[in-house]
Amino acid sequence: MSDQGPAPERVRVSGPPRRRTPTARTADIDDETRLGGMYMGSLLREQLRLALGILTVLGLTVGLLPLAFHLVPELSGTEVLGVPLAWVLLGVLVYPWLLVLGWVYVRRAERNEHDFAELVTEVER
Repeated sequence: MSDQGPAPERVRVSGPPRRRTPTARTADIDDETRLGGMYMGSLLREQLRLALGILTVLGLTVGLLPLAFHLVPELSGTEVLGVPLAWVLLGVLVYPWLLVLGWVYVRRAERNEHDFAELVTEVER
């Protein structure tokens, strides 16, 4: 053993740093008070409305594709570059669409939380 002191702490690197939204430190909201309950309820309702909206868009786009193929049998025989259209839509194009919907959801949820934090900060002043 050498007299170099303690070994440096090991750090696990699992990927590139992730984007973090700056959070202004606000006082904790006591949801047991009437005002705190209203604020928290408002945020939760807005986040629920956002989630239901995204799920509705997903259901109306991806969820109705099998019904479209059932109601319009000509679509089943259509091919794109030698691959059945159903496979292209449900096996390939669905994934980029899911990424877009996920990106939209995260951006809007972060915006809701940011607006909420600003509202709480204004009330505290």
